[in-house]
Parts: sequence; structure tokens; C-alpha cells
Amino acid sequence: MDTVHYISSDVFSLELLHEIISQNYTLQLSEEARVNIDKCRSYLDKKMASQNEPIYGINTGFGSLCNVKISNENLSKLQENLMKSHACGTGEEVPHEVVKIMLLLKIKSLSFGHSGVQLQTVERLIDFYNNDILPVVYTQGSLGASGDLAPLAHLCLPLIGEGEVYVDDFRQPAAKVLEKRNWNPISLQSKEGLALLNGTQFMSAYGCYTLLKAMKYSYLADVIGAISLEAFDGRIEPFNDLIHMVRPHKGQIVTAQRFQELLEGSQIIEQSKKHVQDPYSFRCIPQVHGASKDTIDYVKKVFKTEINSVTDNPNIFHEDDLILSGGNFHGQPLALVLDFLGLALAELGSISERRTYQLISGLRELPAFLVSDPGLNSGFMIPQYTAASIVSQNKQLATPASIDSIVSSNGQEDHVSMGANAATKCLKIMENLERILAIELMNASQAIEFRRPLRSSDFIEMFLKSYREEVPLVNEDRILHYDIEKSIAFLNSFQIEELE
Repeated sequence: MDTVHYISSDVFSLELLHEIISQNYTLQLSEEARVNIDKCRSYLDKKMASQNEPIYGINTGFGSLCNVKISNENLSKLQENLMKSHACGTGEEVPHEVVKIMLLLKIKSLSFGHSGVQLQTVERLIDFYNNDILPVVYTQGSLGASGDLAPLAHLCLPLIGEGEVYVDDFRQPAAKVLEKRNWNPISLQSKEGLALLNGTQFMSAYGCYTLLKAMKYSYLADVIGAISLEAFDGRIEPFNDLIHMVRPHKGQIVTAQRFQELLEGSQIIEQSKKHVQDPYSFRCIPQVHGASKDTIDYVKKVFKTEINSVTDNPNIFHEDDLILSGGNFHGQPLALVLDFLGLALAELGSISERRTYQLISGLRELPAFLVSDPGLNSGFMIPQYTAASIVSQNKQLATPASIDSIVSSNGQEDHVSMGANAATKCLKIMENLERILAIELMNASQAIEFRRPLRSSDFIEMFLKSYREEVPLVNEDRILHYDIEKSIAFLNSFQIEELE
């Protein structure tokens, strides 16, 4: 199997990104990308040698200093100063998995040949990626509008022998790593610092990472919801195709069909029911889970466009002899959909917690709090508290970041997207959803035991058997924190062969 991915102008999908990351592919530039990068750099060098007119970010200051002309002999120093001055991130460190995606997306964007970087600069970023040299990047500092300036400054500082990196999970100065590998720091040329710092790769990497988890947990929400439906002795009629064909939202149809497949052959679902209808948290699963699926699908389309784009400024069009200053670094397209994705994930958690609540309520011949001898045992009373508190936190986190803006750079940058904040809180919502679904699985797997000797479908029984190897049945009170953590680990380790 070829484990090399060649960076080219071919369309880059989220599924391909997942394959490259999960299969640990190495990166190389295609010949096409090398030619594009070289042609653009050569054009820029000739342009700078033949004219003295100010070109933003190339021979001028930055932001509100755009009218300050810089002499040709100071252009390299200008770019180095830019890198250092903008490296003022703070807060928590960005997860290593996200940093790796940032490197990949920055390489991809620079490879189109509209950024004016040197070939050796891109190749050094590829060296970092291939050798798991992961720069220390911080979560706070980007307004998501003039690019992800602070995070990308930290990402690219090691190119010039500055900043810190992780190698084999050991944090160390980048200069030492370069020295150990006999790599000279890159001498930045005109425009390069700005090309490296402008861009949406912080927002994009967070979004891609969260989307990959969202696709997986959208599926697991269905699986766990189906176990809860069985445990609650719910009805299959709300999942009938006829209902959904007269309101044919794609996600709704997919969800209903999946539940029919998940429950095929179940003795529990087929037994006669004493109740006419189920509560909304069961009956409306196709509509609620389906709407979140449709949201994920839409957000994927936006991110597919973004990760195949050039997002620095100015843009160089050597074939047209033009260097154009615009706003492709503005994160508004991402900010809006990251907020939308956060809402969709929060809703999956909200309806999950309601199913958990129904299961512990002593309804439908289930014991209160799903344990024998309730009173002496509190059983599953408090995990629902935990889920409820996390659901409420998600409601708070789901407040849109994209509606906010704040003036910066002396009024030159007077509207910003806040996409970086949308990105980091969207991942937090996703991580919270993992915990909420883990708690529902704990409750549903406990409750379904009270339906024995009836069996669910072969798939659900197999799923529950695997789960029980990690988390035993609760017969009397024990410390459930450990069960929650083991349940989260179980879901994280669960492999889905093909992402939707």
C-alpha cells in the first residue's frame, strides 16, 4: 500500500484527510505543486527587483502600518519581525492532533502557488509533519479575521529556529531540534512571513478534527439511541419509511432507515406494546438526529471548499502579472458553520440526556434508577445529574461567536469573525457530547437487562457484549466515575469502517 500522499491541486476531502492522518501517511509535494510554488516565487523576486511601488505586506508594514514603506534591504528582517511580534498566543495548548492537521492544511494552501513562499519553506513544513515535530501552539489569540495570526505565528516560528516543539511528546526549543537534525533555519524572503501567518488553518484544523469526531458520534448517537429505545420498550412505528417520505429531509430518512437496520430481528421491538406512543426523545429521534446529520453534511461542504483554498493575503497571480490585496483570510464562512455545528452537536446531547432521564424514572416496569433495592442503592440517579450539567454547559457554549466582532489594529481591521473562538468551543461541545452519550450508554445497557430473557438484534447484542467486557453490570452502588471514564474510552476506541 502506498503510504505517501502527494500534495497537488486535486480536490482534498475530509475523508482523505482522515485517511492520511489515521494511516500515518507521509507527505510529498507533487511536481505540479513544486512548479507552482517556484513560478510564483520567481515572479515575486523579479517584481521586487523591478519596481519600488508599495505592495501591502511585501514592502510595507502590516495592519494599520500598511502605509509605511520598507526598504528592499530590510524585507527579510520585516518578515522575521512579523513572525516574532505576532507570536503572542496564550491559554491552553492546542491538542497535538489539531496541530498536525494545521501543518497539513498550511502546506496544502501554500502549494497552489499564489502565496509567494520559497520551495524550501514548504518542504521544511513537510519535514515537520513527516517527523512528528509539532510546534507548541496556543488556543487563544486569534480574532479569526486577518487570518489566525497568533496561532499560525507559533506554528511557523520553528522554521526560523524560534519557539518550541514537541518531539516524542517531549517539549523542547525548536533551535535544538533543528541543530540536532542539521537543518538551518529558513531565511524568510519578502512576503513569506505574511503568507505563513495569514490563513484560516487554525479554524480549519479545529473544524476538520471536530467534524471527523462528529461524523462518528452521529452514528454512535443512533446506536445508543436504539439501545435506549429497546430498554424503554419503545415502538418501531415512528421509524417507518412512509412517515419520512412525506417529509423527506435526508438526515431524517437516513436515521429512520438506520434504526430499522439496527433493530432488525429484535425480540424486544417485536413484542406487543402496552403504550400507544413514546415520549418525543424516542419518537422524534429521526427528526432530531436527522437535523444534526444534515447540519454536519452542510458544514462538511463548507470545510471542503476551505481546505482547498488559498487564504493568505495578498494573493499573487503571476500569469496575470497581478498582486492583489483582498480578504481571503476572513473566517466568516467558517465562524458561521462552526456555530451551526456546535448547535447540532449540543442538540444530540440534549435529546440523549432526556432519554437517560426517562430510563431512570421508574417507568415501563423498569426499577427506579435502574438498580435492585433502590433506597439502599442510589443506582443511576447521579449520572443523570452529571449529564444534565454537561447539557447545560453545552447550551452556554452554543451561544454564537460569529455574531460578535471587535475593532483591532487602529480601526484597519474593523470587522472580525471570531471564528477561532467558535472553533475551540465547538470542539468543547463535541467532547461534552462524548460524555453525555457515554452516560446514556451506561443507563441503556443497564436498563435493557431488565428485558431479559428477550434479546435485541444481533448487532446490538454484539455491541453490548463488547461494552460489558469494559463496564460490568451494576448490581449495587459503586463509584460510577470510573464507569463513565471507561464508557468514554470504549466509544472513542469504537471503529466505524466508513465515515458518512
